[in-house]
Amino acid sequence: MNITDKNIDGGKAFDWGKTSTDYAKFRDIYPQEFYEKIINRELCIKGQCVLDVGTGTGVLPRNMYHYGARWTGTDISENQINQARMLSEGMDIDYYPLPTENIDFPDNSFDVITACQCFWYFNHEQVKSKFFRMLKPDGRILILYMAWLPFEDKIAGESERLVLKYSPKWSGAGETIHPIFIPDCYKEKFKLVYHEEYTLKVPFTRESWNGRMKACRGIGASLTEQEISAWEKEHMKLLAEISPDKFDVLHYAAIAELKVMK
Repeated sequence: MNITDKNIDGGKAFDWGKTSTDYAKFRDIYPQEFYEKIINRELCIKGQCVLDVGTGTGVLPRNMYHYGARWTGTDISENQINQARMLSEGMDIDYYPLPTENIDFPDNSFDVITACQCFWYFNHEQVKSKFFRMLKPDGRILILYMAWLPFEDKIAGESERLVLKYSPKWSGAGETIHPIFIPDCYKEKFKLVYHEEYTLKVPFTRESWNGRMKACRGIGASLTEQEISAWEKEHMKLLAEISPDKFDVLHYAAIAELKVMK
């Protein structure tokens, strides 16, 4: 399903369903520290019901399943949901192909609503009231994010420049460490009770880093097959010149916890 937003990539259409296979293979990369930050907040644990909106291939529910929470995942892309279901085989996780604006679970259904790598895609004026209604008293919205740091990491910076060569209006470039932005409309019903930003190193091979970059919005989700092939050939040549076979890429991660006010 194509998504178009004038504030993202200059309005260029993108479809995560186009890159679901690469997304499933190459974007399940959060280090254990990423998940421990969530657990340390006593969220997404046994006894809690969690809704993961924009779940993609179910990375968060799958990797946190063993902590004991009851998970539900939704995503706008049916291809992503199909991948999530296959990768979650044997786990009791419910997945639904739904835009976040269309979710309609009963009142007080969830202890936590998570949004990982997807919060800025939502129509916040629409979803804030849904989140409020579906959360239990004292419930939480947990917003999560991780991105490479192109100005501090040479490999990330050079790869990013190549993405921009093929997608000049890609607005995912140029990340720096900063708190997650929370739109003002949430202040009426929620209170920011915690945030943290921290750096971490994520290990890659040339193949897996190429796959991670290919599965970004500026390449796999928006270019033609011919453009993707040309970019990939050029990217692998670049990596052979600037990187060893195995390497770490410097990232930062951010977490923001909103408490419902009921």
